[in-house]
Amino acid sequence: MIEYRIERRGGVPAYQQIVQQTERALRLGLLQPGDKLPTAREVVEATAINPNTVFKAYRELERAGLVEPRPGLGTFVLRGLGRAGDRALRAELEAWVDRARAAGLAPEDVTALVGSVVEQRYAVGAAAGNVERA
Repeated sequence: MIEYRIERRGGVPAYQQIVQQTERALRLGLLQPGDKLPTAREVVEATAINPNTVFKAYRELERAGLVEPRPGLGTFVLRGLGRAGDRALRAELEAWVDRARAAGLAPEDVTALVGSVVEQRYAVGAAAGNVERA
């Protein structure tokens, strides 16, 4: 089961953090179709946020077709966001991160390096056809 962590100083509303963390778990395969999300009460107890915040997040996930509330039972995952090739790509990335770590790069260095490549390869507003694809 997913455990939500709410960052109060980041400027991102708590309900959006719940949505983003759920979507990330779906992309990574940590949540699968049929899995039950924590109840609003469980999230409130773990994070000290308002229950309406949890309900708002769950409604947004429902509107996106990712979860389904079942009265008296809870909220359940309908579909994941990962794709078939994600496992192989993750394995390649894990191997690369292992090499970066062995080369002495700090986590911040790896994050900066990956972030810069992602920004370059997924450049927003670049002229069509001018962005190299890896």
